[in-house]
Amino acid sequence: MRWNLRLKAAERGIWKSTEMRRLLAEHGLEISAGKMSALWTTTPTSIRLDDLDVFCAVLDCTPADLLLHEPQQVKARRDELKRAADGSSAKRAGTPVAPRLGRNRSLPPA
Repeated sequence: MRWNLRLKAAERGIWKSTEMRRLLAEHGLEISAGKMSALWTTTPTSIRLDDLDVFCAVLDCTPADLLLHEPQQVKARRDELKRAADGSSAKRAGTPVAPRLGRNRSLPPA
């Protein structure tokens, strides 16, 4: 997913995160300057649905306008995992399995 906040804000004439923060506060969402800066400059790993609803109200858009689906990213991640799995199974095929004996401990007293 790609976070499209800055483009949607620019389409509404909002060019600064401080202005966006003020508009969010007018709609009942108080965000710290640090969190607003992070939302403005990077893609969040999570966002509360209530907060997303306020963003959409301020920007007069839908969640689909803010969160853009990137299927090519999903495919690339899937291909990378598949290559890694194929590589590790090829390594395992030629290597004999040896048991692990845990820590190097001394033998108990006789």
